[in-house]
Amino acid sequence: MKPVPHATSLRRAPVQRRSAERLTRILDACAELLDEVGYDGLSTRAVALRAGVPIGSVYRFFGNKRQMADALAERNLELFIEHVTGRLERAGAGDWRVAMDAVLDEYLAMKRTAPGFSLVDFGNQIPVGVRQTEPNSRVADRLSELLAGHLGRTPDDALRRAFLVAVESADTLVQLAFRLDPEGDEAIIRETRELLRAYLGRLLD
Repeated sequence: MKPVPHATSLRRAPVQRRSAERLTRILDACAELLDEVGYDGLSTRAVALRAGVPIGSVYRFFGNKRQMADALAERNLELFIEHVTGRLERAGAGDWRVAMDAVLDEYLAMKRTAPGFSLVDFGNQIPVGVRQTEPNSRVADRLSELLAGHLGRTPDDALRRAFLVAVESADTLVQLAFRLDPEGDEAIIRETRELLRAYLGRLLD
């Protein structure tokens, strides 16, 4: 089952498995509709219809469509961390370049395949085009904790700052790559990878 967003993003947290499954259907429907009709065309009623649940079930969890989109972004981050963790466990401890590739590759995979991701990713694009710093800081903090353990380092301020700069840089360049090509411009992605290697190498080598 897909991760359930934190209780803080919900009006009411699911307690039973059946309720959690209903929440998953609601968020899946929200993601599909974002791709089909965009954020402006999204409505709680349309989500309820697509998910096959009563409209009251949507309002049980969310007061409006913005809260739904926020919860979807939160779920995206949990899935991303889960996928990166799996890659790192299979790779074994040690090489930061392998870890960096895992992070970038999993982000690119979600950009290409995750429904609704092009509009909400980790929470920084709604209203469409608006860029906020908080989601990237949240991503950087999560990656600092995860990668510090993988690399046998302490997640101190210098490491957190480096990952925040890396996340902000990669975010901007990946957005550019996907504006140039719906599948991500490969030349820009290669340049992004080289930029991250050169920057992080100063701290991690």
